[in-house]
Amino acid sequence: MVSLTRRLGALVVLAVVLVALPALAETPAKVVATIASPAGTLALRVELDGEGRPAYAVTRRGAEVIAPSRLGFLFTDAPKMERGFTLAGQSSRTVDETWEQPWGEWRTIANHFNELRVRLKEKAGAARELDVVFRVYDDGVGFRYEFPDQPQLKTARIADELTEFAVAGPGAASAEAWWIPGGEWNRYEYLYQHTRLDAVAQAHTPLTIRLADGTHIALHEAALVDYSSMWLRRVEGTRLKAVLSPGAQGPKVVRAAPFTTPWRTLIFADSAGGLYQSHLELNLNEPNKLGDVSWFTPQKFVGVWWEMHLDHSTWSTGRKHGATTANVRRYVDFAAANGIPGVLVEGWNVGWDGQWFGNGNDFDFKRPTPDLDLPGVAAYAKARGVGIIGHHETGGGVSHYESQLGAALDYAQGLGIGVIKTGYVADAGQVERVDPDGTTLREWHDGQWMARHHLLVVTEAAKRHIAIDSHEPIKDTGLRRTYPNWVAREGARGMEYNAWGEPKNPPNHEATLAFTRMLSGPMDFTPGVVSLRGKGDTPIASTLAKQLALYVVLYSPVQMLADLPENYAKYPDALAFIKAVPVDWSDTRVPNGEVGQYATFARKDRRGDDWYVGSVGDDQPRTLTVTLDFLDAGRDYTAHIYRDGPNADWHTDGHPMIVETRTVHQGDTLTLPLARGGGAAVQLVAGKGR
Repeated sequence: MVSLTRRLGALVVLAVVLVALPALAETPAKVVATIASPAGTLALRVELDGEGRPAYAVTRRGAEVIAPSRLGFLFTDAPKMERGFTLAGQSSRTVDETWEQPWGEWRTIANHFNELRVRLKEKAGAARELDVVFRVYDDGVGFRYEFPDQPQLKTARIADELTEFAVAGPGAASAEAWWIPGGEWNRYEYLYQHTRLDAVAQAHTPLTIRLADGTHIALHEAALVDYSSMWLRRVEGTRLKAVLSPGAQGPKVVRAAPFTTPWRTLIFADSAGGLYQSHLELNLNEPNKLGDVSWFTPQKFVGVWWEMHLDHSTWSTGRKHGATTANVRRYVDFAAANGIPGVLVEGWNVGWDGQWFGNGNDFDFKRPTPDLDLPGVAAYAKARGVGIIGHHETGGGVSHYESQLGAALDYAQGLGIGVIKTGYVADAGQVERVDPDGTTLREWHDGQWMARHHLLVVTEAAKRHIAIDSHEPIKDTGLRRTYPNWVAREGARGMEYNAWGEPKNPPNHEATLAFTRMLSGPMDFTPGVVSLRGKGDTPIASTLAKQLALYVVLYSPVQMLADLPENYAKYPDALAFIKAVPVDWSDTRVPNGEVGQYATFARKDRRGDDWYVGSVGDDQPRTLTVTLDFLDAGRDYTAHIYRDGPNADWHTDGHPMIVETRTVHQGDTLTLPLARGGGAAVQLVAGKGR
């Protein structure tokens, strides 16, 4: 009986202890530092819990939008940095400045933030130190880690980050998300999924979120330099965790201290358009390191490209080779006749014969094919005011490309080539890296090794006054501010998917890209397929008016007229708009938009006072109203409107288009009917003031 009583007593004590354990683990966190945005819209706090785990949280207009989210690192050769911290110091500062882009969507960028720097130090063990720097804007937050020079951690071999983004706020449990999978074979080239946030698996960034109260959030990163790209993996509920792209040798990142990580970014807005109009990504990058870059001029171009996707010609040599002297001269003649500054030539060099996909070691980047007199064609083009746009497809053989890089760029420079489109066609995780000792490894397109490679190409090209347009790239993180010759990237499903088999890009694709992929930077989408036909004469999910609108909606300083020259001759009204629309802007507005449904952009020509408007929709007919409040007061504007005709429908015939002209003024409204798969484009020509 006594023994039974003792046992029962011990069980009671054990039960009390077990009940108490969760309470011990949930020791209330202590707020150790705070900072608010300049106008007080956002507030950020840093906490340490009872075990010394650091976390940050964000409120917007007094409501929590990011719940306490962990910070820290895992290493391959050292204990993790995640708990046992104490606050060793903090400081703050304010920056309020403006700077000018040499080209872009806005000429002038305002950069106004309050910064908080906290130093965390481990209380035991090696007593390592780590700085976390937060910059809080009225529309977003950027934060990064800074590893100081310290004997306790000379080289960081990072297995992964422990960074979290715990999305909170009203209706977070039913929040929507638009995302593509991270870590899959086709890199960034997936159709966007629209799901609840709590159904996200592992996603690339930017990841776009809409809370039930209409608050929009975009999660991304800025200044990705010598580091692996960040994916986001949902842990539970609406809590997301950073996952770094893998490395071939174990650690995902290897860096010698001192060093900084990329900025982790969070943009907040009341609308989808508000996300786009944030300058957070650009502001978190370092200023221009190249100096005067007036040698790059934003431009439109045509090229030997679409015909190969249609199987009318081939990249490889032979009977159907596209990059022949005669065919390239044909494109040069078309460009010269229509005032188009550039001609892209793909398949120009030795190496395209045979199996080159993921196997680019036969490419020679300074030797044209026998049927192409490239120096002669370049001279022919120059005499007609046209430049050749180069193409360096690596087939994933990146070390092979690097071995020729200097000579290849010298060759291009000698021909007067000012822009080169690079390519990395290989499955994800299959980039070939060959070390000096001959060891062959396989890297990811968005790992640390490739981050280094891309900057090598960009900086070497800059020395020769060449701009870079990267395809199959590492994602954009605003580095065009620091290296303004990195002018565009692909990094999503572009127009070529409309040439191939199914599935083609759906009607809502561009209205989704506008508020997802385009939040990261310019995209070489290659618009302007006025035939509205892919391979085998299959229809694409677009109207003619929508193809025009894409030149305004999907920004790039290098915009292609993707279709065949003979097709533009059939649609002179469309060609007139495409020839007129600029590729460089002084201001950008987003009058309306909903992710994946519709988007309207208004942009002002950097060379003058004209404005251009583009609207794209989805598979539902709709009518959009655009208020012209961005026009100058007291001034007449002639609006040339290109809109879907009454019978336009991508399912049947997307070509009917109405072109009309009217006089408008500031505050007037435009009513733009969009067909299924439709769009509208408007040129607003500024007249004299009244």
